[in-house]
Formats: sequence, structure tokens, C-alpha cells
Amino acid sequence: MLPTRSRRVEVTINNNRMVTNAAAIAVLWLAGMLVALAQGAAIVDQDAVAASAAAGETAKAQADGQFRSLDEDVQSLKKEVLDLNRDLFLLEEELLFPANSQVAFFISMDVGEYFELDSVSLQIDGKEVANYLYTEREASALLRGGVHRVHMGNLKVGDHELIAVFTGKGPHVRDYRRGATMTFNKGIGAKYVEMEISDRVAKQQPEFMIREWE
Repeated sequence: MLPTRSRRVEVTINNNRMVTNAAAIAVLWLAGMLVALAQGAAIVDQDAVAASAAAGETAKAQADGQFRSLDEDVQSLKKEVLDLNRDLFLLEEELLFPANSQVAFFISMDVGEYFELDSVSLQIDGKEVANYLYTEREASALLRGGVHRVHMGNLKVGDHELIAVFTGKGPHVRDYRRGATMTFNKGIGAKYVEMEISDRVAKQQPEFMIREWE
């Protein structure tokens, strides 16, 4: 039989071992809980990031849709304004220049190798009604087949005299001024007159012609 002191030492050692084991178990449990909490926080953070990203994409899509809708509305409004301006312009012309007295004069160019147009002036029955100075861009548009309405007005029924004076650069880039005259009859209905500038290749000179549109 062990002495009483020895038994007490053994009991103390056993108690210390139990305490140590319990402490180790508590530490392991606490560590496990901390790991679980950390993993849970990471999962929550990932879910929060994903939810935030989804919300951002949804908001961006909604904003893009609103901008597209606004742009479409603006374009539609612009078209309506342009159509309205065109209708008002046509209505104004009909009121100012009724068909029974309306007369319009147009200018066109063909080739343009021997003449560079600067300006044109029109006289009807001895009275100047138009004097137009062309920009380089406008003259270039005429050479590409454009037609410019120089003047629109009202004339009474009967015979009238048109004098057109063209100014520009002729052959060898020299100052050139040339006039053309025509007598026309204004009847019932609108009258359209074209002044055409073309090249006379045989003489290497510009030619100016005035003709009525049928």
C-alpha cells in the first residue's frame, strides 16, 4: 500500500492532467469556432459582393435603357421639328408666291473647265432682282450636278425680259464677265427658267444658255 503522501501526489498529477486535457479541448473547440466564423464571414462577404455587383449591373442596365429611350425621344422630336419647318416653309411659299404668278430662276453647270463661277446677277424688265455671290463650296456643288435656285418671285401674265450677268474666272484664269438675255412669256401657272453654264470645247470658251422648263 502506497503511503498517503504518494497517493495525494498521484491524485494531484491526475487532476492536473485532466485540467490540461480539458484546457486543450477548450482551445481546440475555440479554434474550431473561430475558423467556422471566419469561413462564414468570408461566405457572407462573397455573397455581399456578388449582390452588390448584381445590383450595380441592374442599375447600369436601367440607366442605359433610360438614356436610349431619351435619345430616341430626342431624335423623334428633331424629326417632327424638321417636318414642321418644311411644311411651314412650303406654306409660306404658297402664300407669298401663288402658282398663278410664281416664277423661279435656277442655275446649273456642266463640266466647268473653262469657267469658274463667282457670282450671278439677274434683272427682270430692267430691274435687278438678285445678286448672288458663290462660295467655293457652293460652286463645287454646282460642278457635281447641283442646281441652285437664284430667285423666286411673282410676275404678271405677259412677256418679260431676263438679263443674267455671270462673273468669274475664264480661260487661263482671267477675269471673265458675260451676259445672256432671254424674253419669255408668263402665262397662267408657275414658270421655271434655268440658266446653264457649259463648256464649248471647240472654242475653249464657256457657254451661257437660258431655257424654260417644260
